[in-house]
Amino acid sequence: MTYYFDSAKAETTLKMSGQLMELIKTNNTSNTDIVILCIGSDRSTGDSLGPLTGYRLEKHHIKNVYGSLYFPVHAANLSPVISAIYNNYNNPFIIAVDASLGTPEHVGCITLGTGPLTPGLGVQKKLPKVGDIHITGIVNSSRNMDYNLLQTTHLSIVVQLADVIANVLYLALQQPDVLTNACSYMPLPPVQLYQQLLTS
Repeated sequence: MTYYFDSAKAETTLKMSGQLMELIKTNNTSNTDIVILCIGSDRSTGDSLGPLTGYRLEKHHIKNVYGSLYFPVHAANLSPVISAIYNNYNNPFIIAVDASLGTPEHVGCITLGTGPLTPGLGVQKKLPKVGDIHITGIVNSSRNMDYNLLQTTHLSIVVQLADVIANVLYLALQQPDVLTNACSYMPLPPVQLYQQLLTS
């Protein structure tokens, strides 16, 4: 089931964080480490939702965040980053965040659901599915299947969506009943993981 939330409504952050907590408790039954994967490119306004969200989460000092303005996870490096995450965490529970296109009335809305998302689907790119829970921000309309829409998306919409999604994740992950067990080993921090990928 997919839930829709209007990012412009004041009550959205609390409602969505509550729903996210329920999904985590229901689906992360092994209490494994939660990893947030924010997908997108900082070179396209519409596709910058993921990097902006990751940047906000880093400012909140949230751990295990991959994808930010300084180290974006996009089409060119998504596959190796996913592989590196699975190699560095013991059965990670991944929350995937990405921008999406939708109907005109849903622009500015956030979707939340279980299961993976398929990055790049709205712009005809074939990328691996990822996520145990997915969050998408609808940044523009998919009318007429115009794949240049991500380039003409209003930055204000993307920033609003990123702010709400980051606050939702922050609130949900601060709750004691969704905190994960400590790793049996120390996983690579995001910056070191990126450096490892660049030199491999």
